[in-house]
Amino acid sequence: MKTFAGFALATLLAVIIPQARLSAEDTQSADMRLYPPTTIEWKAGPPSLPAGAKMAVLEGDPTKEGPFVMRLQFPDGYHIRPHTHPKTERVTVISGTMFLAMGENLDRSAAKTLRDGTYGFWPAGVKHTAWFENGTVIQLHGIGPWQINYLNPADDPRSAKKSP
Repeated sequence: MKTFAGFALATLLAVIIPQARLSAEDTQSADMRLYPPTTIEWKAGPPSLPAGAKMAVLEGDPTKEGPFVMRLQFPDGYHIRPHTHPKTERVTVISGTMFLAMGENLDRSAAKTLRDGTYGFWPAGVKHTAWFENGTVIQLHGIGPWQINYLNPADDPRSAKKSP
């Protein structure tokens, strides 16, 4: 009986493990790419952010389903009004300083300071605002599509472009 149970377990694992590996491999890129800072192509930021931001997509497509990695570059004094995201936000500060305040209202005194090298994440739906000093670069990674939903629709730059 022990031999049969051992055989059954080995057979089950032989089927499950390759399937698990296949699933992990499906989400990975087929080609290797490296991005030294001097080769990163910066473009205008997404229309969902106020003018002045720049972005570089390093992997995937943040507008589509699936994993992505992108960097955002903000000039000194740049501010993103209170907002949420429908998925967990994962941020690494590459350079500069990011300030993060949680909640609906901007309370600069309660803000967290995220300096070079800081990594942080917060769950979907968390209300927050961010502003930046010293020409900050952050890296976002996650599962797309990446979206930003402003608490006050008047803060959404996409709305401003629609008005006459």
